Amino acid sequence: MKINKKIVGYAVNTPDVQADAPVAAKADVIQMHETLKRPEMLVGSTYKLKVPEHVSPHAMYITINDIILNEGTEHELRRPFEVFINSKNLDHHQWIVALTRIMSAVFRKGGDVTFLVEELRSVFDPRGGYWNKGSYMPSIIAEIGEIIERHLTIIGMIQKTELDEHQKKLIEEKKAELQAEAESSTGGADGEQAWMANATMCVKCNQKSVVVRDGCQTCMNCGDSKCG
Repeated sequence: MKINKKIVGYAVNTPDVQADAPVAAKADVIQMHETLKRPEMLVGSTYKLKVPEHVSPHAMYITINDIILNEGTEHELRRPFEVFINSKNLDHHQWIVALTRIMSAVFRKGGDVTFLVEELRSVFDPRGGYWNKGSYMPSIIAEIGEIIERHLTIIGMIQKTELDEHQKKLIEEKKAELQAEAESSTGGADGEQAWMANATMCVKCNQKSVVVRDGCQTCMNCGDSKCG
């Protein structure tokens, strides 16, 4: 086609769109952020923390309130929003207030807040830790970290890794070997107590169950090993 006039404009031909054709709605997904307003009601869980009498004579009650984001949609999420700790022991009042305010601010900031667990669990009491329900706790702060981890696991923010059947079987075999060796060296005494007496603390599960086996430090409780 020959053009005899000056071109003053142009347009691109596109296929006609039917008026009744469905248009996919773009999902407006709400993410956790610090400017998110607190709703009138939050879903809460309260955990009781009872430590030995010489550490604290009164129990602590840790309440974690969660916010439900994108409720009723495929993007529904449950995320921690605030935390409170109550106790009759006023000796801990100052650091409890400071800790709960900082943790609540971190929760409302959004993103990956699971780092709080490791930070809290790595706090050691200079006066020494304590045993609680069969587990060694380096401090009250560390046990609060255990509770935070339990809650984040329940709401799906932390995926708990379980040992498979092969790993469980291997650990049981190693325990049986240790027990037999200890009984033979102690003349028939309680082999389990004997090898556990020489074990060291596991930094992963806080159990006194790390022994040197096959030239490598291995936990006989959770399977953590320095050799992978």
